[in-house]
Amino acid sequence: MDMVQIGLLGVAGVLLAVQFKNGREEYGIYISIVLSLFIFLSVLGQLGVIISTVKTIGGYIHIDTGYIGTLIKMLGITYIAEFSAGICRDAGYQTIAVQIEIFGKLAVLVLSLPVLMTLLETIQAFLS
Repeated sequence: MDMVQIGLLGVAGVLLAVQFKNGREEYGIYISIVLSLFIFLSVLGQLGVIISTVKTIGGYIHIDTGYIGTLIKMLGITYIAEFSAGICRDAGYQTIAVQIEIFGKLAVLVLSLPVLMTLLETIQAFLS
């Protein structure tokens, strides 16, 4: 799907969810969750292009494939954390949304520590 279709789908879903705002508020939340999942699945279809491009770039500059895998994991963690936090925020649970965002940030930090350590070892080797 292209951006125009996703944008129209999002606006139509929001307008439909607003109709349930006064009477059956939970229906609006269900509509937003289904719409978010549909958009998320559309993004997963585009992920193959991103992965192949990152692998091509990695082939040009000869980076260890472990680093590319780590980069893709970080991308996935950030997207899932933002997606989950957005759903929680829409449902009115801001505290849980903030906790999900904090956990996502810490998970990315943990994944980046081996890369940081390798960088520091390389700098130390140049200085020695």
